[in-house]
Amino acid sequence: MATRYEPEGLATADERVDPGPKAGSRGSAGGTGASGGRGSGAPRGGAGLGVRGWLRWMWRQLTSMRVALLLLLLLAVVALPGAFFPQRSVDPNAVQQYFLDHPDTAELLDSLHLFDVYSSPWFSAVYLLLFVSLIGCIVPRTWVHLKNLRAEPSRVPSRFTRFEVRGQTRALGTPDEVRERLRVALGRRYRRRLASERGKAADGATRTALTISAERGYGRETGNLVFHLALVGLLVVTAWGQLVHYRGQVVLIEGDTFVNAPLDFDSFDTGSWFGPESQEPFRVRLDSFESEFTVDSQPREFIAGVTLTTTDGSTRTEDIRLNHPLETNDTRVYLTGNGYAPRFTVTDGTGEVAFSGAVPFLPTADPNYTSNGVVMVPDANDGEHQLGFNGVLLPTAAADEEGNLTGSAYPQPFDPAVVLNVWVGDLGLDSGVPQNLYLLDTTDMDQVTTTEDGTESPLQVTLRPGESAELPDGLGTITFEDLPRFAAFDVRHDPSIVWMGVFAGLAFAGLVASLFLPRRRIWVRLVEGTDGATVVSAAALARGDDPGLQRELDRVLAVLDDDRPATTEEDR
Repeated sequence: MATRYEPEGLATADERVDPGPKAGSRGSAGGTGASGGRGSGAPRGGAGLGVRGWLRWMWRQLTSMRVALLLLLLLAVVALPGAFFPQRSVDPNAVQQYFLDHPDTAELLDSLHLFDVYSSPWFSAVYLLLFVSLIGCIVPRTWVHLKNLRAEPSRVPSRFTRFEVRGQTRALGTPDEVRERLRVALGRRYRRRLASERGKAADGATRTALTISAERGYGRETGNLVFHLALVGLLVVTAWGQLVHYRGQVVLIEGDTFVNAPLDFDSFDTGSWFGPESQEPFRVRLDSFESEFTVDSQPREFIAGVTLTTTDGSTRTEDIRLNHPLETNDTRVYLTGNGYAPRFTVTDGTGEVAFSGAVPFLPTADPNYTSNGVVMVPDANDGEHQLGFNGVLLPTAAADEEGNLTGSAYPQPFDPAVVLNVWVGDLGLDSGVPQNLYLLDTTDMDQVTTTEDGTESPLQVTLRPGESAELPDGLGTITFEDLPRFAAFDVRHDPSIVWMGVFAGLAFAGLVASLFLPRRRIWVRLVEGTDGATVVSAAALARGDDPGLQRELDRVLAVLDDDRPATTEEDR
């Protein structure tokens, strides 16, 4: 029969009796219970708090974990419009097109910063509040955790019967010998506190008991803190990257070259702390562009063959693929788009060459690369009767039974053709108002028409590579020379990307530790029995649900003997 043992002078925090509210207090309403604790609603009697008291209360609300999680969710919500509306920092041409397609709502959306979501005041406000909330929440917890790491494990509770996971056995040997065997069984994963206590046994004699208090799983809280500190790090480096970054977009036709300088980009965006000295000098030439498609027009591969030239004169050839950018010392060149750029030669009414060059035609939503484009000829006829062409490019032209073109049958240029409308007048390029070069402003232009069978209809010019067409009324000619490819590149300098990867890795490691490292406490009390054996009582406690806690306690006690743990009525 086990020896019942009651230690003297021991009481754990949750066993102490609450003396109740002091005389004259408001009771539980002003205490630290569920209704008045940290993170609760507005305190009662708030009128008497004063400005300092209200500021302290608001700070506690802001730095609570609940508010931090709400702000994190709110940040994701306010970032959603950036996925539905084009952003100036990413695709300024799409924003301009949105203004043309939706003139009634575009101004309203622009006033709400929905085309600049990530630099809007409301997004920045949520971002800064989240940053402050995380800092105010994590820093105090970090200091408390550091103190706990230096502190010894908690003292052994006076009673083990209140713990669901517990056990009792008997072992041969003195309490000192048994405690040493248990200490070895606990291993290095547990921090241990060895102590002794005096108490009365069932026979009324005063005995000395040896105790072991062991804890493990400090890495769980460490991982939790590392995860949240890594989130703060991500916020910091993201903000820093937005301040010092630059980003430019450029469209290159095969054989063209761009220099990494602001004037060479079609669009260029920088952060507030951007300095021209941060731009790495180099140039890139697009040598070739290749694409592969399946039989049902699904893309398989896009490869842009480029030549990179640095300031020291060294060159190297690279292939840029989707998600495989060209990397220099601190700049990345991404492939973001591609299409066809038919090359035209236009002569005016005097026979002079007014335009010669390749013009990018932008693909539509058609998977067969039906593309829209514009050819502007401002120098035709000495600028008095300027020419403009808009129409579609069909990489593989498909026709109906009557020979009329109906669309493109495949994205590769097996039978390319262009169908163009002809306009004459003022292109508006000299007005000083910025224009989209991929759209033709026909406000001050007249469409050229043709008459067939007494019916006047808009003139449409259909050309294949190598073909020319004579324009009516002595306006000149247009020739479709050949069909090179173009590629769109996004050039980015963001030194925060490496640090974002570091903090993302830390956040992942911290999250794994906080989810899977068990936080366990094991308490053991050893009392010498009347028959010379040692009575071993043990209990275990875990933070949260831990289905392996009972197995862990059984493992530790199994080093003593193979007896089954006994929990008799007398032990209880």
